[in-house]
Amino acid sequence: MTATNVAGAPSACLPDWDSIDWAQIHKQVYRLQMRIAKAVREKRWGKVAALQHLLTHSLAAKLWAVRRVVTNKGKNTPGIGRTSRRRINAIRTLRQRGYRPQPLRRAYVPKSNGKMRPLGIPTMTDRAMQALYALALNPIAEMMADVNSYGFRRKRSIADAIGQCFLSLCRKHSPQWIWETDIRACFDQISHKWLLANIPMNQRILRGWLKCGYLEKDAFFATEAGTPQGGIISPLLANMTLDGLEAAIAAVIPKRGAKVNMVRYADDLIITGASPALLKEKVIPVVTGFLAERGLALSEEKTRLCHISDGFDFLGVNIRKHDQKLLIKPAPQKVRHFLRELKGFIKSCVALPTDIFIRRLNSKLRGWAQSYRQVVAKKIFGWVDYCVYHYLRKWMRHRHRNKTDAWLKQHYYTSIGMRSEFFAMSSNSHGEQQRLFLLKTADLPIRRHNKITGAATPYDPAWSDYFKRRAIQRGVQRMSDRRFLSTCALQRQAC
Repeated sequence: MTATNVAGAPSACLPDWDSIDWAQIHKQVYRLQMRIAKAVREKRWGKVAALQHLLTHSLAAKLWAVRRVVTNKGKNTPGIGRTSRRRINAIRTLRQRGYRPQPLRRAYVPKSNGKMRPLGIPTMTDRAMQALYALALNPIAEMMADVNSYGFRRKRSIADAIGQCFLSLCRKHSPQWIWETDIRACFDQISHKWLLANIPMNQRILRGWLKCGYLEKDAFFATEAGTPQGGIISPLLANMTLDGLEAAIAAVIPKRGAKVNMVRYADDLIITGASPALLKEKVIPVVTGFLAERGLALSEEKTRLCHISDGFDFLGVNIRKHDQKLLIKPAPQKVRHFLRELKGFIKSCVALPTDIFIRRLNSKLRGWAQSYRQVVAKKIFGWVDYCVYHYLRKWMRHRHRNKTDAWLKQHYYTSIGMRSEFFAMSSNSHGEQQRLFLLKTADLPIRRHNKITGAATPYDPAWSDYFKRRAIQRGVQRMSDRRFLSTCALQRQAC
């Protein structure tokens, strides 16, 4: 049985999980989301509520929500089963009547500064319920979002935020002063009263998520503020809490000469200005007051007012002007952190077969390089390759303590032109032996990112062609990357 028209079907008519046409399910959910977004644009809030009710009670949305939670990284959390029958049966639990969220399981993850970040892990049923209501809330959030907000939004990324920084600061007449800051414990401190008064969704269910508490060491703790960080809907609630900041700043600054631009990614933000006095007297009080209404405050240790010639770090990159030329490079501390991770990984793989070791190391190198290839990173890539070379020397000597340097070079390296390449023999899909080479990040060409238009939203039909062109362009770039890497591999094999 295939699910061909289940937008408003009752949950009693459940299809077979393995035969569901997921493309059709997504199409039906997306159609309802587009109707919600249209009602928001027309300010028809009664119709918005009615369409939200229709979406959250539709079988298509419930199927899509369950699919999301059983295919992401948290799929092993106890709750919804792994079998098709248990997944289908879980859909019957996604209903408002009688629903009561369970306490969260408290966990801690390390932060980059050495501290621990608290997380609240919901049950799989609660996570699926959050995914269901997030489907109905996301179009509203997207329509009301700030133009230069890039975190946790569809079709937007860190590269878009960095691209907006470049556009705001690259010209000779661009602002010279930057106020960078971070919101202290944003997810943990948002006012429940503000959320319940301003988030357009079922208040009883939202209150249940906010007040469900958490369990730590078999003890229950109540939650009086904050969103359930670790849940699916938490980033959406945090974004909606901070939306409107850009308009609040624009309302108090002078019409000309202020050069005020805001770029926000989740709770990290920078604001540019023509002078430090303008930022201190006009902008900072507005931001502080805006956050105070929502129970939030700025992080003093991460707040800094700087000149563009001194540079600043934002989203893993360093942005600085040298002789009126703006350069965006990987942040030094991020590079050092990545090298420490590489060193530890290589040291832990002494007993691993060489071909498997190269594949895993290539995956790490490629993923890191892909995240920085749109900025000025060619020299940094060369430095990373140089460090990897020395880490590999220690790896080889630790693996073969009684072998000479000449033997190690002959066993692990081969000369291709003027370069020495680290390799291993590996079997391809046809069982044939071929050489597998270590990736050098400096070989990846720098590719500038095409920043998304600020007003573009995937829930407005006027932008449909725009997003189709971006998807085609991205596909072409991926094919170009694959073609480039395969060409390099063939050239190495031929040598």
